[in-house]
Amino acid sequence: MRFSPPGHFKSSEAFAAHLASLDLDFGCDQALTMGGALAQPIQVHGKTLDNRFCAHPMEGWDGTGDGAPSELTLRRWHRFGKSGAALIWGGEAFAVREDGKANPRQLCLHTGSEGDLASLLGALRDGRREHGLTQDGVLVGLQLTHSGRFSRPHGPFAPRIGQRHAILEGRYPLPENTEPLTDGELDGIGECYVAAARVAQRAGFDFVDVKACHGYLLHEMLACRSRPGSYGGELLLDRMRFFERIVRAIQAACPTLAIGVRLSAADLGAFHKDPTTGRGARTELEGFDAARHAFNWINDANAQQLDLLEATQFFARCADLGIALGNVTLGSPYWNPHLQRPAAYPPSDGYQPPDDPLRFVATHLRATRQLAHAVPQIQFVGTGYTYLQEWLPHTAQWAVARGDAAFIGLGRMLLSYPELPHDLLAGRPLQAKLLCRTFSDCTTAPRNGMVSGCFPLDPYYKAMPEAERLKAIKQGLAR
Repeated sequence: MRFSPPGHFKSSEAFAAHLASLDLDFGCDQALTMGGALAQPIQVHGKTLDNRFCAHPMEGWDGTGDGAPSELTLRRWHRFGKSGAALIWGGEAFAVREDGKANPRQLCLHTGSEGDLASLLGALRDGRREHGLTQDGVLVGLQLTHSGRFSRPHGPFAPRIGQRHAILEGRYPLPENTEPLTDGELDGIGECYVAAARVAQRAGFDFVDVKACHGYLLHEMLACRSRPGSYGGELLLDRMRFFERIVRAIQAACPTLAIGVRLSAADLGAFHKDPTTGRGARTELEGFDAARHAFNWINDANAQQLDLLEATQFFARCADLGIALGNVTLGSPYWNPHLQRPAAYPPSDGYQPPDDPLRFVATHLRATRQLAHAVPQIQFVGTGYTYLQEWLPHTAQWAVARGDAAFIGLGRMLLSYPELPHDLLAGRPLQAKLLCRTFSDCTTAPRNGMVSGCFPLDPYYKAMPEAERLKAIKQGLAR
């Protein structure tokens, strides 16, 4: 499939015309306004934040074996500080206990975590100080997670599941005698979320994200329609009960700690690599009703009108619970990465996008827009912007000015170009050579047992021995 990446267009007018030719329902401002929408302050949980940029959680598969940060982890947090982003969303996916780690080097709760987390905040503050930024205009959170079905604390998959799923179990086989977690086991995991929140608050974090996205445990629990007991059922409020119990317990234990939630607001069917075309194709299984095993199922990721009924109800309930920060993502990196993270180049275990990645960017922007207007009590972070490259700021300004998102979330882009928000807010032109071109090396590396980072554009990672290993892996795939 041939498509024109955003960097192909030499002007905002040309890129806007291209969007119109694809009949996409988002816009691109022709000019950036100094002091405009992206620079507007905003009140969040009693703090005045300086701007509308958000650093997404970006784990690097680079912690120590016992769950502490390494020098690489601290470097990444220092660069988050250099970004100037006023909202640091989680910064890191932090496992609330060892059996919930997505990889052996993920940060997780252990006896020394309070000091470890304080060191992350120290690195972040040092980065801000380098650019003359105060420590007052920023809100910093820690993303709390349990990887559930995708747990691999010692390397091999060691899944803890909420329900059976025939398609995913065909792709990621369960060890013999694996059964869904009992309600009692889930309650024990919930207690670990509370313990992690206490530690985060003592370390100095402003909020925690009770992560419910990308197929991990709390996201899967939202789809457990057929699960018996307290935490499953046809009604969304029944499927939210585990999430809600965790939130209420954190609020009781840490009444001054704010809570946010990053949610996969809709899910699409599982995809695999078509051996003939190399592109993504749906994985079907006769007799298996995939929609009954998903949260807010969507049949067509390109639909102009997304049915976000369950996601809207979820966030409305979050508002009732006193949650005022929402972060919108879609799908899963495991079974539909083209939707979850639009890119021109797939990781080593992925597939070529089944359509122009701009269509999947549009799906992200559409989902955030719908939720932002449907649940105005929540301040939403939008996702999917990195693929826009040169035209990211123009689209971001367009969205924030219309109230389609309160914040613009950046993930991979901050690995290659952490100073992008700072440069934009200061009125400097973008450094095109640093823009993420979605080569997916930051995913291919950990998929092959290495740390995650921007090997093509960050000189620090480019000089690592792993960079040569990555080249060899990619050359092998191209043959």
